[in-house]
Amino acid sequence: MKRTIKELDVKGKKVLLRLDLNVPLNKQTGEISDDTRILESLSTINYLCENGAKLIICSHLGRPEGVDKKYSLKVVADRLAMILKNKVTFAEDTVGKDAKEKVKAMEEGEIVLLENLRFDEREEANDEKFCKELASLADLYVNDAFGTAHRKHASTYGVAKLLPNAVGFLMNKEIKVINQILEAPQKPFVAILGGAKIKDKIPVIENLIGKADTILVGGGMAYTFQKAMGGNVGTSLVDEEKITLAKELIEKAKKNNVEFVLPIDNLGAKEFSNDSKPKKFLAGQIADDYMGMDIGPKTIKLFKKYIKNAGTIVWNGPLGVFEFKKFAKGTNKIAKAIGKTKAFSFIGGGDSASAVIKSGYAKEVSHISTGGGASLSMLEGKVLPGVDIIEELGEGKEEKTCEKCADKKCCAKKAPAKTAKKAPAKKAAPKAKK
Repeated sequence: MKRTIKELDVKGKKVLLRLDLNVPLNKQTGEISDDTRILESLSTINYLCENGAKLIICSHLGRPEGVDKKYSLKVVADRLAMILKNKVTFAEDTVGKDAKEKVKAMEEGEIVLLENLRFDEREEANDEKFCKELASLADLYVNDAFGTAHRKHASTYGVAKLLPNAVGFLMNKEIKVINQILEAPQKPFVAILGGAKIKDKIPVIENLIGKADTILVGGGMAYTFQKAMGGNVGTSLVDEEKITLAKELIEKAKKNNVEFVLPIDNLGAKEFSNDSKPKKFLAGQIADDYMGMDIGPKTIKLFKKYIKNAGTIVWNGPLGVFEFKKFAKGTNKIAKAIGKTKAFSFIGGGDSASAVIKSGYAKEVSHISTGGGASLSMLEGKVLPGVDIIEELGEGKEEKTCEKCADKKCCAKKAPAKTAKKAPAKKAAPKAKK
């Protein structure tokens, strides 16, 4: 179990907090269009500030090539200032003069948000000098950016080697939930896998065979499996190089008594367009001039039967071209079915999360992951660098020194332990002013 922020003595300390503030921006106005990632971080931010930390927040935003002001985190600093009662200051660089001066002037409970980490190419290169410069700003390091935990970058990995460290509340929750699913899921365990490319999901399928009771497959990746079974898929997306592997995965699932369920019907179209007229086809019988665009009504009914009886559900990847309204029915119907079930439900971020949110059933889902790539990596059985580098609970714990006599143990026995304030629940998080 990884050490959490509750194990750190943060009072009066400068804490470098890595968050995932990669929020979507309106292309026309540059304003934040969805502040969910900011709100998800509030419990960790509030806890650290309430316990006397001098908080230095760092994050990336977008994929800038060098300094690009349209990806500046200033807009995030302004939103934090609206939401929080604490003083929020924006530094116009990451490890430069402005950042150092503003960090130096901090008081307990105040926040400095550094400029976009990716304005410096050394961030993604995990450059040793850049790691040291980041670490020099702080006394402690906390990672609460689960969405970037699969990246071996300076702010997610390198700096953690140089400072006493811990995970925040959000990161800790993500790790616990996924580990629980993989190690001791409530049965029956149903995995629903979609998305366009089979190669993205092969490691997940391989890791879940033997853990899941049922694997439901949809989306573009299903057509490679259908072709492997001898079906006609027309012009549907197919990875020809993975057909043999698809057959092997189906056989492997049978040997491990895992139900491997493919669509039994599909909606097809002649063109990849929302204007195309949908046509129903039985699975493996798609006309030569049509491409599969969604699971059909019979498949929706079949998948819902498995969902209704499940104890644990994991869903990653849309089941059709859900960005086109005419071909979003399969994904949306499954999202609603998951929302209505009593099973423990885990949505692996990305398009699946968007579908559940749009369905109106997001609050009924047990856990929507904040990190699509990171959650996928954990479901594959991989160790995340940003998690692995954090010390285990009880390791490297700081010993408190008596201010009067510089003895680490003399007064520790006499002084009553401070009770940490509870972090506010997610529902209690204040909303941004409009």
